Amino acid sequence: MTTAVASSQLTAADRCDRCGAQAYLRVELQSGGELLFCAHHAREHGDKLKEIAVNFVDETHKLTKNPAPAPDDEH
Repeated sequence: MTTAVASSQLTAADRCDRCGAQAYLRVELQSGGELLFCAHHAREHGDKLKEIAVNFVDETHKLTKNPAPAPDDEH
């Protein structure tokens, strides 16, 4: 069983354990450890991660948010 944990948000300082890019997925393992993955590696290993995860934080939705437009004086 896996559940999303909202209280442990990822920051820009959290890095993917596979490639070092910014992490958007934190997986807490049954063994007590944790893994961090960028969106690319989260998609690549997602099915296996769901099998071994106790909890996970998935913030990949942040990648699809549209940024706020710049004020007119900054164009």
